[in-house]
Amino acid sequence: MYHSTKKMEGYTGNSFFPALESQYDLHTKIQDTSKQYYLVTEHLFKKHFLEFKGKNYHLMISPVFDFSLGKDFSDTASRKLFQNTRGFHIEGDLFKNFSFSSSFYENQSRNPMYQSSYFNAIGESYVVTADSSYQTQNAVVPGMGRTKPFKNDGYDYAFAMGDIIYIPFKVLTISAGNTRKFIGDGYRSMLLSDNSFSAPNLQVNYRFLPRWEFVYLRSKLTNLLRRPASTTVEAYYDPTVLAVNYLSFKATKKLTISLFEGTNYSKGDSIVSKKASPWMYNPIPLVGAFVTNASEANSIIGLNVGYTVLPSMRLYGQIALNSRHSGYGGQLGIRFMEPFKVNNLFLQVEGNYASQNLYRSTNPRISYSHFNLPLAHTKGEGFMEVLVRANYEIKRVYVDIKAIFYQLNEYSNQTHLALYDVGPRTSGTILYGTMEAGYRFNKKMNFSVFVNYTFRSSTVGGANQLTNVVGIGMKTNLINSYTDF
Repeated sequence: MYHSTKKMEGYTGNSFFPALESQYDLHTKIQDTSKQYYLVTEHLFKKHFLEFKGKNYHLMISPVFDFSLGKDFSDTASRKLFQNTRGFHIEGDLFKNFSFSSSFYENQSRNPMYQSSYFNAIGESYVVTADSSYQTQNAVVPGMGRTKPFKNDGYDYAFAMGDIIYIPFKVLTISAGNTRKFIGDGYRSMLLSDNSFSAPNLQVNYRFLPRWEFVYLRSKLTNLLRRPASTTVEAYYDPTVLAVNYLSFKATKKLTISLFEGTNYSKGDSIVSKKASPWMYNPIPLVGAFVTNASEANSIIGLNVGYTVLPSMRLYGQIALNSRHSGYGGQLGIRFMEPFKVNNLFLQVEGNYASQNLYRSTNPRISYSHFNLPLAHTKGEGFMEVLVRANYEIKRVYVDIKAIFYQLNEYSNQTHLALYDVGPRTSGTILYGTMEAGYRFNKKMNFSVFVNYTFRSSTVGGANQLTNVVGIGMKTNLINSYTDF
């Protein structure tokens, strides 16, 4: 089994997540040692809803949900905001070498205006028969996928994730499924992020020699661009293939340096389907970035560096380059886990930068995106970001604070779409802040009740937009959801 947390004390791995619980001591962060005297409270505070354990298996089943209500006091329409999520999560171990997980989420929501505007702007594109231009329909929620309308200004959407893991040898791990991936030690990733939608993938991790590890990831991606002609009820979307080669070297006990190559390969256009270039199977980093034609492949190459200064302090950084388009970006950050020996205190400061055209290709169908969502940073490209995060918990009561500043430069939220027209580019600033306080019942399911407040001020394009949202709810928070753009 594995856990998707990125806040681990003394972590010195290769920063490719999710990580195996068997490989790193993650249990101590989610284990509840409190004494419970009743079966109901034992499950409420310490266990999954259902747990079955035998000689060669361990199965855990729990419901997942997010029920919340809110109001944006800057919204003159006085819309009632809500999130209604229901589903289930299953995970288990079979014998010594097999693990699996599966989750399903059904959602309805009404969101603040700045979120709705973004969701609608990156919706799926259809061909207009009259002039062969494209129009946008429906919407896309980051990490959650395509939507359909719900109660006029709301969204209805569902998604599922899961995978199976096989460890035939101690040095070899093979997984297949459609879980989201994340590379890096930061809150954001400039290389590969779980901001995008889940996609079918095959991943192989091979640890060779004492200090080296290689990750081979191949995934089928989708542009939400309907083909103009179809013999089926609905026209197909444009497919692409993502090939990730990730080579890590543990230079010292505390320092890990990783070389990244992520290449999006073409599988045709709106008329012709074809096989991806055979270079897609190549496992050697940097080859795909230089030997393939720019119209057939779009490569992001980079470095990921993590240095554990102290068990409670980790420095990290990333460099991202698009050699064909002179695009570049980077990240620099520091995080503290229980600094000054304060239990359950977490602090983080991070800066991110992406130039224009870092992820976009001359052939927009192979821009660095999936499901009309950026594969890396949720903001795409053309920005500078500084963020500060803090989290503290005592006796199950927690407070989480986050502040973000964006400087946008000739920015468009459509540069990653599979279309040549990216719309008008604008500049400006965004100030975002949120604070949440709650009571966490169960760490394994991250089940909590909460109240929160979100402030956002945007001056992008010369227009002032304010958001002041107060919310309350209860949730099991197992997956990341990014609305801080």
